[in-house]
Amino acid sequence: MPNLIISRESSGALQAYIAKKDLELPINSLQFDQQDQWGGEIELSDGSKFYIEPVNPAPSLPKTFRARRA
Repeated sequence: MPNLIISRESSGALQAYIAKKDLELPINSLQFDQQDQWGGEIELSDGSKFYIEPVNPAPSLPKTFRARRA
């Protein structure tokens, strides 16, 4: 299970940094991106998919999450 550091750019776009691979990629889709529920399945721009357990309320970013491959 890799650690993903997720941050939000000034434009509002989400980025994911995978420390183990020293790789930073834009997030194409996030299953839940509301104030009352955040997380779920994440798809990165290279096509890889991860799952973060949804949290309530939405976290302040940047934050490190323990993710599993979806």
